[in-house]
Amino acid sequence: MQSLLFVTGTRADFGKLEPLATAARKAGFKVSFFVTGMHLMARYGLTKLEVQKTPGIVSYEFMNQRAGDPQDTILAKTVLGFSDFVAEQKPDLVIVHGDRVEALACALVCATNYVRCAHIEGGEVSGTIDEIFRHCNSKLANYHFVSSPAAAKRVQALGEPSESIHVIGSPELDFHSQDSGVSLAEVKTRYDIAFEDYGICVFHPVTSEADQMETQARALYGELEASKRNFVLILPNNDPGSEAIFEVINALPQQQFRAIPSMRFAHFSELMKNASAMVGNSSAGVREAPFLGVPSLDVGTRQTNRAQAPSIHSSPAQDTAKIRAFLETEWGKRYPPHTAFGEGTATELFIKTLHEPSFWEGGLQKGFVDAI
Repeated sequence: MQSLLFVTGTRADFGKLEPLATAARKAGFKVSFFVTGMHLMARYGLTKLEVQKTPGIVSYEFMNQRAGDPQDTILAKTVLGFSDFVAEQKPDLVIVHGDRVEALACALVCATNYVRCAHIEGGEVSGTIDEIFRHCNSKLANYHFVSSPAAAKRVQALGEPSESIHVIGSPELDFHSQDSGVSLAEVKTRYDIAFEDYGICVFHPVTSEADQMETQARALYGELEASKRNFVLILPNNDPGSEAIFEVINALPQQQFRAIPSMRFAHFSELMKNASAMVGNSSAGVREAPFLGVPSLDVGTRQTNRAQAPSIHSSPAQDTAKIRAFLETEWGKRYPPHTAFGEGTATELFIKTLHEPSFWEGGLQKGFVDAI
């Protein structure tokens, strides 16, 4: 029985990895999670508790940061901690996701210790240092499970062999394509949401624009407040610049805004399905929202060029006129589901690949494959 170790540092990547981990456990693999990053920080909802609730899966925790640590320090701490962990546990395959610094640290440890590593959702573009981390992870990993043919081409352009690249779609869409298992009334009760009609806003800091985040946040949230519409706010992640966003959020009127550190994935899915709009710079606005047919406004540069769909609109963070126009014209609309990033079959394709004997037989010495 091969052992699979999933690395998770945030509520966002756990939502994408959990369907794959659950499917792998049901398929007979030994599955565990290396839990670090924001998961262990009370300010962000102590979401390690959600990981612990995953049936039949062991979770290991590692505190890799304190509030205010710069990303290079977090990277160094995670490398040291994960190196010791891998030496003890000896997993057959480590699975990392996306573009976070924790994923980069663990992919680096795998590469230098010749441990098989798979990267989920590589080959995508965005507007910040996240893209640099994402492409680094692709170069460090041995296998690539990407969300679209376009992403597959980008990973191949990085010199990765085509046989190591598998298009499966975005894993979180598997969950969104099904009944969430909870009602909207249950979601509102659990999270004390009093609004009948509401939008969702998630606005994270952009590390390369940390000194501008207060100005950007004031422009965005000021326009949302002026609209008189109700919003559920999911608090930002812990990247540099987050403190400025927190200050703006803390001054918003509570009768119009319900701020929540984090939500259980099933509850967030149900909340999104019933939202009148989604605003901000989370990947959920350019990935999940279009799949669910919910109009979204991508604000600022964090998701630049990440995705295109009829339901996705964009605005500079300080263009209040565009933000206002979106809220006036798109609120409450519904679009056909956008399936460019899969139709909810990622877990099936993931497990099918893991069951292929050739997946486990390849060597770990990587080479560069020149484009033809």
